[in-house]
Amino acid sequence: MKNSNYYAILMAGGVGSRFWPVSTEEFPKQFHDMLGTGDTLIQKTFHRLANLIPVENIYILTNERYNDLVLQQLPEVKQKQVVLEPAMRNTAPCILYASLKIQKENPDAVMIVAPSDHWIEDEKSFSNNVQQAFNFCSENDALMTLGITPTFPNTGYGYIEYDNASTEVIKPVNQFREKPDYETAKSFINQGNFLWNAGIFMWSVNSVINAFQNNQPDLYEYFEAGISVYNTDAEADFIREYYPKAENISVDYAIMEKSKNVFVIAAEFDWNDLGTWGSLYDKLDKDENRNAVVNSRALVEDASGNMIRTKDDKVVVVDGLKDYIIVDKDEVLLIYPKSKEQDIKKVLQNVKGKYGDHLG
Repeated sequence: MKNSNYYAILMAGGVGSRFWPVSTEEFPKQFHDMLGTGDTLIQKTFHRLANLIPVENIYILTNERYNDLVLQQLPEVKQKQVVLEPAMRNTAPCILYASLKIQKENPDAVMIVAPSDHWIEDEKSFSNNVQQAFNFCSENDALMTLGITPTFPNTGYGYIEYDNASTEVIKPVNQFREKPDYETAKSFINQGNFLWNAGIFMWSVNSVINAFQNNQPDLYEYFEAGISVYNTDAEADFIREYYPKAENISVDYAIMEKSKNVFVIAAEFDWNDLGTWGSLYDKLDKDENRNAVVNSRALVEDASGNMIRTKDDKVVVVDGLKDYIIVDKDEVLLIYPKSKEQDIKKVLQNVKGKYGDHLG
């Protein structure tokens, strides 16, 4: 039987604009089957969390416009488990809001905060690492995170520097480091006590609320004012009025970088944050010329390293292209170099400016 004190906050409010044109504001990437597995990303994440956590204790944090999508894709979830943001305010306000709701329901809760769009294949190792963290957080006033052992000097992730002297599996964190340039990333890896920051957190509900109280007293008072109405019919009106006025701040800046009781476990599972078409390409099966094909029937000549995705088994003929993203969806066909994938957000803004917001 699963522990009734275990809770999860599944973060599902992002837009995923680097996955345009598949991911749009109306239908973002977490609600798509990005890898062609038969499950959307939010479904995969939900079921991974449900291996350890009672289904009724998994809260979905998302923008109010995605309420119906959540309920369609996760029929196990009741409406009261869907925590709706009336405005986008980064991760700190929504985590504090959900934590206060959970604390009111169960002051003994221990919880994980997990993004809905990560790809983790070894779910048993994931559950083992989370269980280790839950055991530690049940006994200690601790803010914990799962770090990923770097495989190359990636400049797209933040890094966690842990105490090199520690011989324990659970290590004290010295500091968080911002996304580095290439040379700095190389030096981090050479030092041997740096992990990628995956944005997966574990703590007791009391520890995280104390951290907000100590480090973000204004934000805490703002949401603490609604405690009497949380988990009641009056909650929605309070949040609709107050939430848009909250500070736009990440949980890393708000509490993790300021707290002294932060610990990390080096994850034992493979991890991919699926942040770009290139990261998706890395996880897909490829043909002998390194072309990755999803939902398409591709005829490929003199072409290699391409990411090809269409809807409904469309026939795609590609000749002479190397390392391109080729994505066909409704009104949009994207043919774009993988080397420039970080610019897709800018391309999207240009397209919306010229041809209309409905395309993004």
